[in-house]
Amino acid sequence: MRHKPQTRSKVLSADNGVDFVGDVHGCYDEFMELLKRLGYERSQEGTFRHPQGRKLLSLGDITSRGPHSIKMLQFFIQHIAAGVAEMVDSNHGWKVARWLDGRPVTLAHGDEKVEEEFRVYQQEFGPKKASLLREQSRRLLFSSPSHMMVKKNDKLVAVAVHAGIKDDYIGLESPAVHTFCRYGDVAGTGPDGRPIRREWAKERRGYEPLIVWGHDPRPEPERQNGTLNIDQGCVFGGKLTAYRYPEDELVSVPAKENYSGLSDTPLTRYTAD
Repeated sequence: MRHKPQTRSKVLSADNGVDFVGDVHGCYDEFMELLKRLGYERSQEGTFRHPQGRKLLSLGDITSRGPHSIKMLQFFIQHIAAGVAEMVDSNHGWKVARWLDGRPVTLAHGDEKVEEEFRVYQQEFGPKKASLLREQSRRLLFSSPSHMMVKKNDKLVAVAVHAGIKDDYIGLESPAVHTFCRYGDVAGTGPDGRPIRREWAKERRGYEPLIVWGHDPRPEPERQNGTLNIDQGCVFGGKLTAYRYPEDELVSVPAKENYSGLSDTPLTRYTAD
């Protein structure tokens, strides 16, 4: 177990606008298409930038299940270093980070595809380059904050989080906060082995700040009690969604295919209350 890097700042300025992006899960082609739809352009040094200086903010789960986890890791390593993007912690990100750290974890639910990609990458580029990428990826994932407080003119206007957050957790750090942000409000495991999730968004009493989250795929973006779910299950054949702030606009691109290899997916199981 190596030194855990310092967590990046959990405050992001929205003064020039922010584009929140839902769970990508290795769907790099759709991610590139979404960036183009949002108006990002490739600069001379190779980073994608918005002409108005907007920031890109990922809700995590950039890897696993889909075909291009390494490309997604490389994108955020480069763009966070350049100061044009940010990303929060997530359940798959946390699992992959611990695997990269050499901890005894079981890679399942699509995380095993990340291991396979790194194996192929090492064959192609050699152990030295693979080792560097593993370390950069480890640092990226371990240093991601549990949630991101988005401020405009120093006022808290939105919170980006992977799976959910209680209002009294906003701005705090603790194992309980991290667990809630990664997994949501989990009440044990069902008979099918899947987590039983409490509807934290339904129970929310306030409406501000806006909480933008993913993790739990829905066929369409879903607003409830000042929360907005933008995980539309791209890797399951749904779509990849971005939320543009302050415009309050949703932009989606359809998945090219169901990459998960599953016929029974969160989208096919989804039932609106």
